Amino acid sequence: MVKIYVDPGHGGSDPGAVANGIQEKNVVLAIGTSIRDILQLEYENAEVRMSRTGDTFPSLSQRTNDANAWGADFFLSIHVNAGGGTGYEDYIYTTLSDSSATGVMRARIHEEVMKLNGMSDRGRKKANFHVLRETAMPAVLTENGFIDNSADAAKMKSNSWIQDVARGHVNGLERALGLRKKSGSGSTFLIRVKVASLYYYDAPDWNARAGTVSQGEVFTVVETLTVNGSTMYRLKSGNYITANPQYVEII
Repeated sequence: MVKIYVDPGHGGSDPGAVANGIQEKNVVLAIGTSIRDILQLEYENAEVRMSRTGDTFPSLSQRTNDANAWGADFFLSIHVNAGGGTGYEDYIYTTLSDSSATGVMRARIHEEVMKLNGMSDRGRKKANFHVLRETAMPAVLTENGFIDNSADAAKMKSNSWIQDVARGHVNGLERALGLRKKSGSGSTFLIRVKVASLYYYDAPDWNARAGTVSQGEVFTVVETLTVNGSTMYRLKSGNYITANPQYVEII
């Protein structure tokens, strides 16, 4: 198994950068959680641990100590930027060369993220960040747009963009770490379903039609029913989804 440590930056009392009505801690948690979900759902040799899964604030030392103690093979820290710029960039530790093992891994992640994030490329950089310096394994920190840029922030508010960015990171991790897809995973994707009040009917709606949905989208369920032996979920938008072949996670 390849042990991947996913670190959504900030959290809890530390919101990170704040602008345009959103907070960095929430954006990066959404990206990090989606990365975890895709890895666990689609790959047979990926084991994932996260520094946080909710609105908490582990210290920088707690994050790196946890990854080191767990024996992670790779450390991925997710952030968004601020300061008047625009676009995507990523970092490895200052003393590492681009041709080092970590540099090559970062290059593959960079290439795959840039294919899907719809942002300008600010390049591959180096820094003396704690999470890059104190980790005992290859580590990369990604900065996914500028929260104080209105165009970048508009993307951050889009769930489809969150999913695209997560997918880009996962595609890069697959290339960098030799991850193997589960058999048949190419036709499976994750849909989160937010349960509202559920109404059950004795007679199902046989005219129900499954709507087209995007990977990772969150819907509100207003009704469940059974059609030809398959459970269907009626969405607030009026469309239906089925539990098969999609993977439906009730939240």
